[in-house]
Amino acid sequence: MMNRASETKERGTALVEFALIATLLVPLMLGASVIGLNLMRAIQVTEVCRDAGHMYSYGVDFSQSDNQNLVTGLAAGLNMSATAGNGVIVLSTVTYVDDCRGGGYGAADACPNYGQMVFTNRLTIGNAALHASGFGTPAATLMDSSGNIPAGNASGTAGYLNDATTVVGTALSSRITLTGSGQFVYVAEMYTTSPDFDLWSYLDMTSPSAVSIF
Repeated sequence: MMNRASETKERGTALVEFALIATLLVPLMLGASVIGLNLMRAIQVTEVCRDAGHMYSYGVDFSQSDNQNLVTGLAAGLNMSATAGNGVIVLSTVTYVDDCRGGGYGAADACPNYGQMVFTNRLTIGNAALHASGFGTPAATLMDSSGNIPAGNASGTAGYLNDATTVVGTALSSRITLTGSGQFVYVAEMYTTSPDFDLWSYLDMTSPSAVSIF
């Protein structure tokens, strides 16, 4: 009789131990799944951002739908289209203002944005409402259908020589240095969400993003 009682107690202890181990293992398994799945997605986001920025720096016109579709094809699996979905790519061309006279100003340093890094082109692929650029957002009224921003002039036409919205934020200007208007930097920013990998908001690691500068 004592042996049977001992066996019963051991079986009960084993159940308690299993419950305790399961309580620890389930969160660990969920955490490993979230981290692993989003790491794979983050790698894809980094590659797509780099490829888009590389093509942009070589003059590919991403205002054209065929070229936009090329990028969204690279982003297969991210649920991203040219104008909507769970991802957005922001492409920017940046230069430095060191001479204002091309805009009709009387002196090289006479325009408001003299000595500043400014945006001269901005294009967006994907869901523009999902996330704004971390480096600044030029006024939409300044850009033509290809994303180009005019220089602006002393007569009152707005552009990168005089419009404050075209000035690059310190988040970018602190990373790179330009010293002349003949120098350009091409920037690609990509931001995505992964609701399919959310797993009930566990660990909150479902927004892979990347930046590439050329």
